[in-house]
Amino acid sequence: SHADDHRHGGSEGHSHSHSHSHSHSHSDAHAHDHEHRTLAEIFRLVDRSRLSGDARDRVKALFTRLGTVEAEMHDTTLDRVHLNEVGALDSIIDIVGTVHALELTGARRFSASPLNVGSGMVRSAHGLYPVPAPATVRLLEGVPIYAGAQVAELVTPTGALLVTGYATSYGPPPAMRLSRSGYGAGTRDFPDTPNVLRVLVGDDGGHARTETIVNVECEIDDMNPQVFGPLMDRLFGAGALDVFFTPVQMKKNRPGTLVSVLVPPALREAVAAVLFRETTSIGVRWQEMQRECLARERVQVETPFGPVHLKVARRDGAVMNVAPEFDDCLRLAETSGRPVKDVQAAALHAYMNA
Repeated sequence: SHADDHRHGGSEGHSHSHSHSHSHSHSDAHAHDHEHRTLAEIFRLVDRSRLSGDARDRVKALFTRLGTVEAEMHDTTLDRVHLNEVGALDSIIDIVGTVHALELTGARRFSASPLNVGSGMVRSAHGLYPVPAPATVRLLEGVPIYAGAQVAELVTPTGALLVTGYATSYGPPPAMRLSRSGYGAGTRDFPDTPNVLRVLVGDDGGHARTETIVNVECEIDDMNPQVFGPLMDRLFGAGALDVFFTPVQMKKNRPGTLVSVLVPPALREAVAAVLFRETTSIGVRWQEMQRECLARERVQVETPFGPVHLKVARRDGAVMNVAPEFDDCLRLAETSGRPVKDVQAAALHAYMNA
């Protein structure tokens, strides 16, 4: 569980879920005698899973961000870093399970309260460290935190990764119509604070939502173009919502590339650090902007080729767009030998006639 966090998400139109807990279920002695895995090994496990394409991409982005932090701390490269405790099987299950569970809720909006990180010392594979652990500190840069009365590790690297990977803002939960709730208790007991994860799911009636994001940009005219591919991967790994490159004409009539990164406000600094580290740019600029996102839900239909998931987008309750999950369509096209467009058309036909 995460420390003092509230998640707000949307399903069926637009809804919100909230969680609140005061402790991670692991103990202070957070060292585990597990094998270490590289990022490539974890990606192979994810690729062999039955997760949706969106979920696989989300899991890979989370582990890439974690790997980037670990590589920086151990002065190595992303392809050579071993993910220590967070690469252990139980942590992989934590991350994959959370991504899958949140996808099942259809939640589209996530925010968090300031995080209670705890205090004291934590034992890792490298010895004793003060709470929060170094990886947790790096992952929480730009996030409001505080230390409560509990002498314990209340936010682990896994928890920090998940909270910052989903939350786009930090503050009180939005107005909503509460629809359901659930509770889960951790294994540790604190004298004055419940070690309980509470999830509240609500609905704002299916309206489109507006949120604040930050556009971080820089122009580059002196970098090997081969670097732009891995740069995009690193930016998504740092928590970017979207990354795109635009050809521009720069001073002295040089052709260049405008790098634009849309990111939650709390992760602006993390994205700027990637741009300075991975590119030849010596300056970035940013501006806050508002964006409107349609409420979305994920549904499944049966086709002659097999089951296909679709994303259904609504505004004020009315359907605005229906899009078949491309990875599902591609997989069924490969097994059936039919064109992808035939599978897509069959999925849309099944939805329209459901």
